Amino acid sequence: MRFAVMDYVIFLGYIIGIVFLGLWVSRTKKGHEKNSEDYFLASKALPWWAIGSSLIAANISAEQFIGMSGSGFAIGLAIASYEWMAAITLIIVGKFFLPIFIEKELYTIPEFIEKRFSTNLKTILAIFWIALFIFVNLTSVLFLGGKAIDTILGNGDGSLIIYAILGLAFIAAAYSLYGGLSAVAWTDVLQVALLVVGGLITTILALNHVTPEGGVFRGLAHIYETAGDKFHMILSRDNPEFFNLPGIAVLIGGMWVANLYYWGFNQYIIQRALAAKSLKEAQRGLAFAGFLKLIIPLFVVIPGIIAYVMFTQPEGTTLIPGVKEAFLKPDGAINFDKAYPWLISVFIPTGLKGLVLAALTAAIVSSLASMLNSTSTIFTMDIYKPYINKKATEKQIVFIGRLTAAAALVVAIIMAPVMGNIPQMFQYIQEYTGLVSPGILAVFLMGLFWKKTTNKGAIIGVISSIVVALFLKTPAVDLPWMDQMFYTLFITMAIIVGVSLTTSPDVDDPKGIPLTAATFKTDSAFNISAYAIMIILAVLYTVFW
Repeated sequence: MRFAVMDYVIFLGYIIGIVFLGLWVSRTKKGHEKNSEDYFLASKALPWWAIGSSLIAANISAEQFIGMSGSGFAIGLAIASYEWMAAITLIIVGKFFLPIFIEKELYTIPEFIEKRFSTNLKTILAIFWIALFIFVNLTSVLFLGGKAIDTILGNGDGSLIIYAILGLAFIAAAYSLYGGLSAVAWTDVLQVALLVVGGLITTILALNHVTPEGGVFRGLAHIYETAGDKFHMILSRDNPEFFNLPGIAVLIGGMWVANLYYWGFNQYIIQRALAAKSLKEAQRGLAFAGFLKLIIPLFVVIPGIIAYVMFTQPEGTTLIPGVKEAFLKPDGAINFDKAYPWLISVFIPTGLKGLVLAALTAAIVSSLASMLNSTSTIFTMDIYKPYINKKATEKQIVFIGRLTAAAALVVAIIMAPVMGNIPQMFQYIQEYTGLVSPGILAVFLMGLFWKKTTNKGAIIGVISSIVVALFLKTPAVDLPWMDQMFYTLFITMAIIVGVSLTTSPDVDDPKGIPLTAATFKTDSAFNISAYAIMIILAVLYTVFW
């Protein structure tokens, strides 16, 4: 089932609509020239519902729709821990990290490092984050997005990938380069609604076709009965995917490193909260995003399990010609990441197919726009302004922000095709980001909550963390990469403590942050949300343990 005229009309209507909306919401009032706060922090006017929606739109991309569905095919529901544990992580970030960030009126996460430690450390981390955004995040999202569109609109042979990459890049650039965070955040409200609806449509229709009898609930019962081993959240050591999700360590180990780093200290995520009307709005926005994270596995993991059932037991499902061949590479290996786009191409009918592709594109474009804006924010505010042009006017700052985003996009377009031939892209991104995230998380945690932490301790800690991470990654150690992250975090924290006490014994660092109980006080709406999320998570892990 290929695209019909109606599908193209719906899809093109989405593209035109989202670009128009982005340009319209970011327009400036007559006589007002867009300044750095307008461009990078959306004039600090975002309400909680826009913050929560934008957080999810920035987070959910091809990495989840394609990569996590692929991991759902390979691993099962256990991969949903990234989503469900993110819900409680958002509560932790909202209560313990965000009050300090907003009180310090930050534009960027590296700016916190400068205020707490030193300009040198800030610059090191700023350069690292720019490289990470361009060469890992932007390139992977572009490639996975291009791969999905190639499967849906073409034959899945790669012939359309480069054109899809260029198209996705153009859509993201069309409104985000001009409008900045305002354009990104306000369009995300529409995009997150579209991606949730489109994602649920795909899951519902695929479940309806997974058994000859039809029916969503019958389909759900069928995949649970025939692939029950795919519905365990905690994998046993004999599971072939144990090294990707190492059992109970997912709950009490390295998953916390990945989640706290990503949701607490990732510029393109936390930037939305920094743009809030107030701390209360920001915290409610994070709680709203936490509830949304609870439902995301329904349309980014379950489709992968459905595809697995159809691949392994086609005789017990709706018979689809060539289902085996669809997932096999020329060398006979399984192409896990083809699960989601294959379901769309096979089961979504005319009209809805255009809507579902628009939802997938919305997820990709919103993430691209977020990453571009954050890359330009870090370069402009942390490198250009302090080092290249200290006397830059607001007009020059906004211009450089746009130019930086455009340059980052061009580099990512060139690099994206290199990401081919990587199995389980989602796991790949998590694993190799994990080489550096424990050290950075250690620096932030110690800087936030231990006043004796010194600049020298932080620098030596973050550099030594790379050495520790590489050592733990050697075959001789033989640890799951998530455990490697966990041990790297605590070894790095121990190094920071040792160096700090040696260089400044019994004295609080002058830049240490004074904390009181009032710093972490939250309102009743946030508290009720936090308890509700914890109860729901306890039930989910009990049922699917």
